[in-house]
Amino acid sequence: MNRQILKLALPNIISNITVPLLGMVDLAIMGHLGSEVYVGAIALGVIIFNFIYWGFGFLRMGTSGFTAQAYGARDLREMIVILARSLLVALGAGFLIVLLQKPIVALSFYLIHGSEEVEALARQYYLIRIWSAPATLSLYAFTGWFLGMQNARITMVIAILVNVLNIGLNFLFVYGLGMKVEGVALGSLLAQYGGLLLAVILFLRYYARLSRYFEMAALKQWSAFRRFFMVNKDILLRTLFLIVTFSFFTARSAAENDSILAVNTLLLQFLFIFSYFIDGFAYAAESLVGKYIGARDAVRLRSVIRHLFTWGFFLSIPFTLIYLIWSEPILRILTDNQSLITLAKDYMPWVVLVPFLSFAAFIWDGVFIGATTAAPMRNTLFVATFLIFLPAYFISREFIGNHGLWLAMLLFMVTRGVMLSISARKSLRVSWQ
Repeated sequence: MNRQILKLALPNIISNITVPLLGMVDLAIMGHLGSEVYVGAIALGVIIFNFIYWGFGFLRMGTSGFTAQAYGARDLREMIVILARSLLVALGAGFLIVLLQKPIVALSFYLIHGSEEVEALARQYYLIRIWSAPATLSLYAFTGWFLGMQNARITMVIAILVNVLNIGLNFLFVYGLGMKVEGVALGSLLAQYGGLLLAVILFLRYYARLSRYFEMAALKQWSAFRRFFMVNKDILLRTLFLIVTFSFFTARSAAENDSILAVNTLLLQFLFIFSYFIDGFAYAAESLVGKYIGARDAVRLRSVIRHLFTWGFFLSIPFTLIYLIWSEPILRILTDNQSLITLAKDYMPWVVLVPFLSFAAFIWDGVFIGATTAAPMRNTLFVATFLIFLPAYFISREFIGNHGLWLAMLLFMVTRGVMLSISARKSLRVSWQ
């Protein structure tokens, strides 16, 4: 079982490493331009795209679970139809986002506030990167499908290409051509379309034979679309609650001042770095749990869940130690602004607790996605966001200021892990019977 988990988890970890690496490079580039407003501008721009793209995360998660179950049942027709269905939704949504770019940006800056200079730069970043929406959402569909097909190597190759290309283009545009935030945005735009082109090429190279099982009539089966959207509706709501939490975190940081915004943005990278490692095992959970549910193999289903949590626990330990011992060197990679480094160290004890207190939430997410049982995830995120995170922040902020924001974030993570653990036995039994 460990071999199967690692076969899927390791390629995902390798590909996921490039994601925080890209974010760190973007922040490092902006953090060395001589002003904290560039870091703040990227932070606000990322909030907007989190609202847009995280909201469509169901295109990856839902596609992964459904495909894995079709793979476990050896239903070749359903495998290719799921991909077509997901790409149809992705392209339609992507073009709609491009058409609605002006109302989206107007609403975004109505809800999110920063200094005038930060907002101007963030708007510039947004108006370039928004054109990547069709490619980004289509990549979500392809990534989920490849994972469901138990092929994490292809997703690794695509992720590495996208992020390495993005980093290279960022350096070219910022340092070679003298651009600033617009260079980072343009690099992201071109990298997404490069990744989509590679996904199409790899699909044709390894899975073109499945095309003969495709039937156009299958896309007109509204009952299948209805099930797809019912599961994905819950994933969408779960994701929107997650977006609310992280966007509120950044928005409240921006409302404090540019320094707190920059510091909290830098410290969030520690959470994201761990999340992309542990998500390698969460993605393995999506693939394997879906496969064993599709094959109706309850024994292996229980076994893989036990093994996944063992891996998650032991992965959290070295990350806790790394954050405890080497936090300052990591911060110095992200910025050379000594005042920001000094301020960030005040809040570092919260970050040290993140790996151990959050690994269960990530693993359970992968398990429930593979089971295409999303209602418990939706309910858990609602409670964690509106009944735990927000009240914890508003109660504690008067006493401990920005520390209250980090306390609320940790309570949010713990709540997710505990509630999903409680609901897992009943929910997963229903999903494979």
